[in-house]
Amino acid sequence: MKTICLALLLTTLNAFAQEKGKPVSLFDGKSFEGWQIQEDEKQWWRVEGGEIIGGSLEKKIPHNTFITTTKRYANFELRLKVKVEGSKKPNAGIQIRSERVPDHHEMIGYQADVGPGWWGKLYDESRRRRVIGDYLKPEVAKAVKPDDWNDYRIVCRGTKIQLFINGVQTVEYEEKDGKIPLEGFVALQTHGGPAFQVRYKDITIREFDPDKGAPTWKDLGEEGKRPWKRQR
Repeated sequence: MKTICLALLLTTLNAFAQEKGKPVSLFDGKSFEGWQIQEDEKQWWRVEGGEIIGGSLEKKIPHNTFITTTKRYANFELRLKVKVEGSKKPNAGIQIRSERVPDHHEMIGYQADVGPGWWGKLYDESRRRRVIGDYLKPEVAKAVKPDDWNDYRIVCRGTKIQLFINGVQTVEYEEKDGKIPLEGFVALQTHGGPAFQVRYKDITIREFDPDKGAPTWKDLGEEGKRPWKRQR
């Protein structure tokens, strides 16, 4: 009986440890180790002063550009600090549960948006191509620090996605489409347009156990990684 009780206790403690796992850093502050950058995009990304910096204050960015993690993630809590500067309307974002569009610079998947009028909203990049998670209430926009560092917290669990800016929840979204992948890469975006810079730092992730049988990008095949037609 004691053996059975001990085994149950160890199983419970192990499950608790997995659920409450410690955050792991995704950025070592000095290199792109653990990240992937397409060869043609390297000119738009650099590491400086413990930050990942995208874009340019001198040149127009010709199109959206991304760097992605080398690892895929399903259920997790992602935390990072973000700051934009330069243009009057700088725009960037954090891709989650996303995939590279084959033979292209674009990505497809959820994006926690960054920039004036976009901070804290959930956009569907290259898929539905619109905001799918808007503010829970208008007042949450006041949580944004326009010209300063903003703390971004993103929680993905099953079909639910929660976004927080500086400790204030901005979005509560639940995916209703049962074919949408609930895993993928984490990526940082610099949006194409006028000269500007986006800075990312203090990037950590805490993983939770994945949902068994949850849809994946592999399930969709290569065609499933291509942009949706706008009428969908």
